[in-house]
Amino acid sequence: MDASAIQTFCLGLPGARMAVQWGGVHVFQVADRKMFATLHLPHGGSLAFKVDDDLFIGYCDRPGFRPAPYLARAHWVSLSDPTVLATDELQALLTRSHQLIVRRLPRRQQVGLLL
Repeated sequence: MDASAIQTFCLGLPGARMAVQWGGVHVFQVADRKMFATLHLPHGGSLAFKVDDDLFIGYCDRPGFRPAPYLARAHWVSLSDPTVLATDELQALLTRSHQLIVRRLPRRQQVGLLL
């Protein structure tokens, strides 16, 4: 997936919106500005997102993945080139990241956001 396809997919998730912060980084958020993905267009198009806690180390061992700067302690990974993953796999990872963030919200905010 290229950057525009990633943006379109992320914005299609329930309650998602985008903000441009930190010098051109596209930040995808849900609810009260809770991030679920970032797309670093100024830095070669790298993509960062949250993964399940128990899968974090496994993703960091995969080629192209690394712990996301500043967010690794929250089990975020960074993918230097999102085009190397199959579209289905990348969409599943972004959807899972979205859902991990939504499930941490108070129940009243989860309404309409869970898949």
